[in-house]
Amino acid sequence: MEITKQDVEKVALLARLRVTEDEKAVFATQLSQILTHVAQLSQYETAGIEPTTTVMGQVNVFRDDVVRPPLPVEKALANAPEREGSGFEVPKILEER
Repeated sequence: MEITKQDVEKVALLARLRVTEDEKAVFATQLSQILTHVAQLSQYETAGIEPTTTVMGQVNVFRDDVVRPPLPVEKALANAPEREGSGFEVPKILEER
């Protein structure tokens, strides 16, 4: 499947990414190569093969949840660039559409 620069522009717009003309060309080529490889994988017969999450028999190891006292507000906000009352100040990122 061939990915065009227009396809890259559309995806970049949806993802709200700025992409230069050079990057558009590079990404179009790379994405086309990825989709070509995925298409090659579809030639293999996989009916009746059980899906696996790992091939090595590895198991996730989770630690037990331990209830601990929370951090004091001053310590939690020590590295905050800006504060608003007893919390973080976050810039507005809303846009009109």
